[in-house]
Amino acid sequence: MAAPRVPWQGRLTSVGWGFVVAGAVVLVAAQAMGRRDLLHLSAFLLLIPATAWISTRLFRPGLTIERSTEPPVVESGQRAEVHLAIRHAGVLVGRMSMAEQLPSALGTGPDFAYPGHTVGSDGVSRYRYQLSCPHRGLYLLGPVEAHSTDVFGVTEQRTRIDGGTILTVTPAPVPLAASVLSGLRGIEGVIATRMQANPSEDDVMTREYRHGDPMRRVHWAATARHGELMVRQEESATSPEATLILDLRRDAFPVASGRAVPPGEWAPGPPEFEWAVTAALSIAAHLADLDYSLRLLDTDGSLALSHSPSSSEPDAPDYSGRTGLASVAEGLAAILPRGRENGTAAPRTGEGFGDLLLDRLEAHGQRGPIVAVLGRTTADDARVLAPAGSASERALALVVADRPGACRGAVEALRAAGWFAVEATPSTRIDAAWLALTAEVLPW
Repeated sequence: MAAPRVPWQGRLTSVGWGFVVAGAVVLVAAQAMGRRDLLHLSAFLLLIPATAWISTRLFRPGLTIERSTEPPVVESGQRAEVHLAIRHAGVLVGRMSMAEQLPSALGTGPDFAYPGHTVGSDGVSRYRYQLSCPHRGLYLLGPVEAHSTDVFGVTEQRTRIDGGTILTVTPAPVPLAASVLSGLRGIEGVIATRMQANPSEDDVMTREYRHGDPMRRVHWAATARHGELMVRQEESATSPEATLILDLRRDAFPVASGRAVPPGEWAPGPPEFEWAVTAALSIAAHLADLDYSLRLLDTDGSLALSHSPSSSEPDAPDYSGRTGLASVAEGLAAILPRGRENGTAAPRTGEGFGDLLLDRLEAHGQRGPIVAVLGRTTADDARVLAPAGSASERALALVVADRPGACRGAVEALRAAGWFAVEATPSTRIDAAWLALTAEVLPW
């Protein structure tokens, strides 16, 4: 998405062309009238634009720019402040103005004069402006385009100083009700696991009796084997685990028609996919608040964020804490359905739920909930996924489609297997859909 550096492009201004035309007219008159003084005037008029053009080529300043944003990663709906630091090397002749180029989704970039009013002792001109970021995505800030003229305004030069800077805008999570996950052992932030010290089964489950241990914990078989009083080994607390499935099947989020996207521009997915991404981040934030360690999988079993160009940790097996949540948000900033270019859809092929996903969900065991955020799903595909719910403490599914009832068969198949499942559309409030998972009323 970086813009190529454009060399200085010089041309005459309207004033410069006026000198050329005037010089040509006087030259013709000098020839027709045989006037030497007009010939001298013609040479003078033509020499001015030629001299100005040569001077701007010889005394062309070298410009450098540093751009930063505060904060470096922005949440959609928030504003970012962009800082520019510009300096030049060489001789600066005439006047210079600059303009920051921005994608159309972010509005029109500011224009400013160089050197600016704020010039440091190091000779650097500093500028700043604010930017509204309405949608998630990767956006190219810049390049800065410089426009300079000579002191007489006869010639002008245009160039792009830099290749631009990528701004990452993440989705904005929606607060979710804690009651949907109430009653799970992970809700307190820990689950019980047994410490394993060595391969012997008795040794794994027992230890020597210590003063104060309750007699109900005495392991009599191990006591007889070791010849001394043994008790069941204490349990240790570890972080609970949750698995979040984000549907990236291109068939699950069909687009009405592809459209061309200009270079450097970002095009989001269809409304159903944007809803699913925001729901996924909202659920991830909710699970992080409950101290869950999170695995984020695609429906084929691969790591979901490995498909995202904005992910800072695409190969991370899990995410935990606020740092992990920040990585998830950054990864979801530019994620799109698999095989879909920015703004266009790849040829559609049938895609179901992969065996790798089912194997990973089975290995998940009873270590925490499974939450699936799905796009358009058939009842047959849902029946493939449904048995995986038995491997979790609680299995929940949000199924989003373009219209109500489009995935009713899938929802019913999941519910029949013990899942909590609801349908949603892009107009459904995410917090209402989440709350409806454990209610009888759909969120229409």
